[in-house]
Amino acid sequence: MLPMRDGQAAATAIQRGDYRAPAWWIDTVDLAFDLDPAKTRVLNKMRLRRNPDVAPQALRLDGEELNLSRVLVNGAGTSFKMDGDQLVLENLPEGDAPFDLEIFTTCAPLKNTQLSGLYVSQGTFFTQCEAQGFRRITYFLDRPDVMASYSVVLRADKALYPVLLSNGNLVDHGDLDAGRHFAKWVDPHKKPSYLFALVAGKLVAREQRITSRAGNPHLLQVYVRPGDLGKTEHAMHSLMASIAWDEARFGLTLDLERFMIVATSDFNMGAMENKGLNVFNTKYVLASPATATDVDYANIESVVGHEYFHNWTGNRITCRDWFQLSLKEGLTVFRDQEFSMDMAGSASARAVKRIEDVRVLRTAQFPEDAGPMAHPVRPDHYVEINNFYTVTIYEKGAEVVRMMHTLVGRDGFALGMKLYFERHDGHAVTCDDFAQAIADANPDSELTSRLEPFKRWYAQAGTPRVHATGHYDAVTRSYTLTLTQSCAATPGQPVKEPFVIPVELGLLTQDGHALPLQFDGEDTPGATSRTVVLSESSQTLRFVNVDSAPVPSLLRGFSAPVVLDIDYSDADLLTLLAHDSDAFNRWEAGQRLLLRCAIKNIANTTDPISVTGAFEHKFLSEPVLQALRNVLRDPALDASYKELLLTLPSETYIAEQLEVVNPQRVHGVREHMRAQLALALQTDWQWAFEQHQDSGSYQPDAISAGRRALSGLALSMLCLAAQRSGDSVWPGKALQRFKDAGNMTDRMGALSALVGSGHDLAAPALARFYALFKDEPLVLDKWFALQAGAPDRNGHVLPLVKQLMQHPDFSLKNPNRARSVIFSYCSANPGAFHRSDAAGYVFWSDRVIELDAINPQVAARLARALDRWQKLAEPWRTAAHEAIGRIATRSDLSNDVREVVTRALASSAP
Repeated sequence: MLPMRDGQAAATAIQRGDYRAPAWWIDTVDLAFDLDPAKTRVLNKMRLRRNPDVAPQALRLDGEELNLSRVLVNGAGTSFKMDGDQLVLENLPEGDAPFDLEIFTTCAPLKNTQLSGLYVSQGTFFTQCEAQGFRRITYFLDRPDVMASYSVVLRADKALYPVLLSNGNLVDHGDLDAGRHFAKWVDPHKKPSYLFALVAGKLVAREQRITSRAGNPHLLQVYVRPGDLGKTEHAMHSLMASIAWDEARFGLTLDLERFMIVATSDFNMGAMENKGLNVFNTKYVLASPATATDVDYANIESVVGHEYFHNWTGNRITCRDWFQLSLKEGLTVFRDQEFSMDMAGSASARAVKRIEDVRVLRTAQFPEDAGPMAHPVRPDHYVEINNFYTVTIYEKGAEVVRMMHTLVGRDGFALGMKLYFERHDGHAVTCDDFAQAIADANPDSELTSRLEPFKRWYAQAGTPRVHATGHYDAVTRSYTLTLTQSCAATPGQPVKEPFVIPVELGLLTQDGHALPLQFDGEDTPGATSRTVVLSESSQTLRFVNVDSAPVPSLLRGFSAPVVLDIDYSDADLLTLLAHDSDAFNRWEAGQRLLLRCAIKNIANTTDPISVTGAFEHKFLSEPVLQALRNVLRDPALDASYKELLLTLPSETYIAEQLEVVNPQRVHGVREHMRAQLALALQTDWQWAFEQHQDSGSYQPDAISAGRRALSGLALSMLCLAAQRSGDSVWPGKALQRFKDAGNMTDRMGALSALVGSGHDLAAPALARFYALFKDEPLVLDKWFALQAGAPDRNGHVLPLVKQLMQHPDFSLKNPNRARSVIFSYCSANPGAFHRSDAAGYVFWSDRVIELDAINPQVAARLARALDRWQKLAEPWRTAAHEAIGRIATRSDLSNDVREVVTRALASSAP
């Protein structure tokens, strides 16, 4: 995780094929910490033994930025040497008998700006050890397949650090001399070093005692800084719901006397699943109606669930090596998605969650699959493991698990999970082990019969494309559907073998009625929705007893992470949008119509477009506008679903559909489409706004959140329409709603409407917002992000971003604040970032270099903002290449950033 700095050789790639079992096992670890910000003392006593299955060799322990004071073997001094950052011991006891190794080191947590290992944030000690942070605490075999039992003693000044926490159960605590105190924690479960955690500081806790279904009592605690306790109720409720859900759905119960969550504002990740002591970014813990939006509430529930579910899928069973990262992350993302859908309740709310997850996949993971950092769900090599905490590992990995779930069914998947734990509880295993358990528990399933080709999802990078063509034969009353799959070359993988792709499908009549599906050779029709498995390059399906040419509804529920190519007519899409019983494909039909319109007008380069002039372009046809109006007025649809259907595809997603991208034209066309939609449906938007007001007490449930989401979209459209007409009524109403709002969702919605429309009232509203929330860091993050992500008019956003970086409340060292300004501009605002004068790219390269000296993990994520530079039209393409090259020429880059920019440059040349 540490960079290779001046004068050091470039790191070499680590290969999955080079994995070897450790030559040594560590059975027990007794750690004693004397905590001091400037110089923390760490005494590490380990019981080790040789691995009899591996040839004898020296013991090589990982360590970074440690000061070594003492090494003892069985209580006596011993010889050792340093090989780079590794402590090497060769003169160790012979034979298979265990021996004791004692290592005494010191470290400087206050100087640790990387937020990896042991560090200090606002006077409180925290740790972050995944993936390789434990070596910054003590010398160790810092690899996930070395699992040991831990006992931890923490000693510190009682006045400064009254709360002392670590993994497991508290077995002893008390006072010491000189105003100090101690706490001893014992974890009853073996774990790898990356799951170690400690926290020490001035914290307060919300506590809840529960009894599990198994009849065991547990103490749940959510620790925060004093003053934030009132914002922890939702996090606690989410934790309780997660525990209950995991017991009910998978029979997995909490296995510790207590479970703790601790929140910190200085954190590179969203949260970390350390055994029994989860450390969270405050963003995913703190919420109150006045400070958190509906999205915040939903994210807290999801992330709390995710980290708790890791207690079994990641902690009790962990990864053999970091190449197997998706074993725990993909599986746990699938579990948290299922949890959130179950918590949502209604079928419509479940569909909304599914659509939201697919949007993330398409806008972030599909581009990753097509870019220079493309890698399989189980990578074959890496230079810096931190760069592989990606949407491919997480979200695509979850889709692979979801396909298993589809192929074996809900009950079959539960049986597979049960067998997985029976076989591997307490062990470090591989993705193959998981897939084998699911298959073995379902011997008659489609998964088991195709297991080896199915595992290509783990081995092959890239997004498969499924091309569908249909032909109706009126004479035989049959419909023939041919599915063909392909996958483009990715770095290191020029040729791909066929994937196993479950395709859920249905057929509709031209007037929208669902047809019972009868395959050729079947005696009677079956259900109106069925799943077929495409496992060859091409496969043909023949449906019989079809009275007229149908409209196919394919890939229902997004049954596989593929791109579907099918030549729908506008009439076909309008039929699906109006009538498809599959909620995902109904939304998808609307998105295809809007995307088709965008691409057509982006390609018309002879038609000049300005986002600052009059919105005279009529890009959307009247049938499409009427279909969207019908959606908005449909009383049978939930408000949250309507909001998704009426939201245009993002600029990023539109750009990914183009071979060559003019980012300014993409931005201009989308803005004109948005303005036309606002103007054409102005009366309907007014109705939607007025009918979906939520005047009661705030509740974050799916129905209430959906009403607020649709109301907020309507208000933004009405303000945009007012921009065209010069009407000040709706901007005035937005300002009044901003002032009167009883919750942050409505307040932010009104403020976003003003900022998004560019109205003059935005400035005083922003000033008022800052005055109200200047002491609320998470709310200020929203304030910063809203301005950095605003639609660009006459190039005003970049100067504003530079101004925001000079604001007294901005700090580059705080990852949340850096993300709120720099990432909101460079990664989430393409219309403003891709300037024709290349000033956005220069700003980006300066920030990557500046961040890399402080926090390489955050810098590497920012460096990926130009992953897809080779798709850009000129002059953006050459300018982006030059900006990436400027970073790459530096000799002091971290491995994290160097790997990203090197792979970006290797992907193509201008």
